[in-house]
Amino acid sequence: MADAQDAGSAARHGPEQEPQDASPAAVPPPAAVPAPVVVPSPAAVASPTAVVSPAPPASLTSPAPRAPSPSPEPRTGVAALSLRYQIGAALALAVVAVAVCVHIGMVFLHVAPPNTVTKQHGKAIDDWIYPEFEQNWKLFAPNPLQQNIAVQVRAEIDVADGGVRTTGWYDLSAQDGRAIDGNLLPSHTQQNELRRAWDFFVATHDAQNRPVGLRGALSETYLRHIVQLRLDRVNAVGEGDVVERVQVRSRTTNVPPPTWSDEQVSDEATYRVLPWWWVPGDDQDATAGGAR
Repeated sequence: MADAQDAGSAARHGPEQEPQDASPAAVPPPAAVPAPVVVPSPAAVASPTAVVSPAPPASLTSPAPRAPSPSPEPRTGVAALSLRYQIGAALALAVVAVAVCVHIGMVFLHVAPPNTVTKQHGKAIDDWIYPEFEQNWKLFAPNPLQQNIAVQVRAEIDVADGGVRTTGWYDLSAQDGRAIDGNLLPSHTQQNELRRAWDFFVATHDAQNRPVGLRGALSETYLRHIVQLRLDRVNAVGEGDVVERVQVRSRTTNVPPPTWSDEQVSDEATYRVLPWWWVPGDDQDATAGGAR
C-alpha cells in the first residue's frame, strides 16, 4: 500500500512520462538553441539531389587581400644613368666648373689694376683674353672718362679728269650719334664699331702713332677699312673718282662740369692727327665711284 502511494503520480500518468522533481531547488534545463534555418537556392529546390551545405564559420574564411604598395618613382636626370655614365657626367661637370673659374679669374686680372700677377703672367692673360673676350673697361677706375672723343676722316681722291681733290673732314662719330638719337633699338654697329676701332688703335700705338707689336698693324687695317666704308656711305667719291689716301684724326673735348661744381676745365678741343694711309688697289676698287 505504501509502495502504491509512493508511485502514485507516476502510476496515474502512465509509464511514458518521466517523474518530475518537485523540489524547489531544482534548476530547469536551458532552452535548446534553435538550429539555423537554411533556405535552399532555387537550383537546389529544382534538383532533388542538391545538397545544401551550411556556410563556413567566419573564422575559417580567408583574410581580405592587402592593397598593393605604391611603386617607387622612376629616376630622372643623372640618377637614371648607369654608374659609368654618372662618373663621366661628374668629370664633365668638374671640367666645365674649372674652365669657368679660370675664365673668370683671367677676366678679373685683365681688368684689374696692374699687380704682381699681371706683371709676371701678363702674356698668358692677354693670350687668353684676346681677341674673343676683350674688355674695354677698367675695374676700380679712379677717374672715369670725362671726355668726348670724335673720330673724323678725310680723303685724297683722284678725280676722273686727272686732278687730285682733298675732301673736308667728315665727323663719323657725329653721324653715329644722329643715327642713335631717338632710336629705341640702335644697332651694335652704330653704337660700338667706330668707338671700339679707335680704342683698339690707341691701345696698340704710342704717342707718335707708331704701332706696338703685331696688333698695331692689325688695328690700322681695321680702322682704315671702317673709314673707307663710311666715306662710301656719304658719297664722298664721285662718278669715276678713286680714293688714293685717307687720313684719320680724333677731336677731344672735356665734358663740362655740373653747375654746382667749382671744377674748372678747358673747353678747347685737342686733336690727334694720324699720318696719311695709302689705300691698296683692292680697296680702291671697292670705294671707287666708277672705273679707274
